[in-house]
Amino acid sequence: MAKCYVCGKATVFGNNVSHSIRRTSRVWRPNVRKTRIIENGTPKTVNVCSRCLRSNKVTRAV
Repeated sequence: MAKCYVCGKATVFGNNVSHSIRRTSRVWRPNVRKTRIIENGTPKTVNVCSRCLRSNKVTRAV
């Protein structure tokens, strides 16, 4: 299970609940991408969610 390097967003488990209140398990997965970032002047490959990429919480290595 992938986890965001910046915010820690990870897979969450829960239930689908039908109209008749029957429960089946389901999974919510974060939109995580393997990305090269620059941290302390060094390029590094980490898993980052798309929310953190969009809001410029990391500096991408080009």
